[in-house]
Amino acid sequence: MHDVTSKGAAKSAATAMPGRSPNYAALHKRFPTIPYLRNYARRNIPGFAFEYADGGAGADTGIAHNWAALDAVELVPRYGVMTQLPPTDIELFGKRYAAPVGIAPMGGPAIVWPGADLLLAKAAQRARIPYVLGVAGGTTVELAGEAAPDVFWFQLYRFAHNEHAIGFDLVRRAESAGANVLMLTLDVPVRTTRTREVRGGLGGEFRPNARMIAEMMTSPKWLMGIVQNGYPRFANIRTYAGTNAGTNETIRFARREMGGAFSWDEVARYRDRWKRPFVVKGILHSADAEKALSLGVDGLIVSNHGGRQIEALPPPIDCLPAVVRAVGGKMTVLMDSGVRSGTDVVRALALGAQAAFAGKAFLWGLGALGNEGPGHVIDLLIEEVKAAMGQIGARNVAETRSVEVRHPGAFRFGA
Repeated sequence: MHDVTSKGAAKSAATAMPGRSPNYAALHKRFPTIPYLRNYARRNIPGFAFEYADGGAGADTGIAHNWAALDAVELVPRYGVMTQLPPTDIELFGKRYAAPVGIAPMGGPAIVWPGADLLLAKAAQRARIPYVLGVAGGTTVELAGEAAPDVFWFQLYRFAHNEHAIGFDLVRRAESAGANVLMLTLDVPVRTTRTREVRGGLGGEFRPNARMIAEMMTSPKWLMGIVQNGYPRFANIRTYAGTNAGTNETIRFARREMGGAFSWDEVARYRDRWKRPFVVKGILHSADAEKALSLGVDGLIVSNHGGRQIEALPPPIDCLPAVVRAVGGKMTVLMDSGVRSGTDVVRALALGAQAAFAGKAFLWGLGALGNEGPGHVIDLLIEEVKAAMGQIGARNVAETRSVEVRHPGAFRFGA
């Protein structure tokens, strides 16, 4: 087990801000913001891989609503209060991190770039920001724990068969691997259709057709990654599908075993088993936040699954203030869905979140830059957080919460 609280390196890291990646200046000239990475990724990787990275539920209107809602939040600056870029370090669940930015859990980022999960983990460890390995990712909890011992979190979907035998075993493995936080995702009660994935050829088992093969052949760097790392697979789930299970056998096994939303009784059972910080993801309603608080949950992520489940849900940024009010400072409130810039992160901070997590931004970075993508996305986000904080007159992360905000889309539940 990794004892992250006793390592001298972790202690010294808490007082020293990590630097930019060595190639930041050159990369910044080509890709000065995250949307530039998105545009290049579209041309750099197979079409089906980009559709997976970029698409959502239905006609992608949920994704568009997330972006529009963030863009609508206006921050009123105050001047004459500072002369330099502010520090961005924060504390989450008793640990210091370099910035209020995290890598959200993603299923199958290796579809976008082979070997993605460990690239994300190592970049997060270097930058000292939270990294959440998704249970449906392409590496095991054990390898993620080795790659990112100081910043590793683990996300879990529901495996209810045999009294949660697989789920509880994954919890045991995550604890042994040194995961700092366990995160249960609540917002996938049923499977829904992601149109662009289906059209791209990823609607179920991985069986490349002629078009997909042609797309691979015209993406030589991506194809070389497949040669080195193999086809994307559910590495954590494969253990239970059988030692000789191939990619499609593992997919079929996962579809049988994994599914449904955690009930509150099940959340309580996992809370009892996990003695470290415990988070639930997918909260939008203030009453659900209050229920999580009553069960002893330490934190929650206000999220609509990035617009990838159903496009009719409200943007999380619009639900965030009501959730923050509901828990009254008694638990850690985080946010994801739609974060494309450091300014988006600061918008979330100003509305009460203690950090914001990004997913698609990292997929675009992987698609555009491969191995260097995760590090460049982190560098961009942290630099933009500093710039946005400095521009509005916040001398530290805590002061962002006193900024005057105009938020036209804010929800008021029960009003």
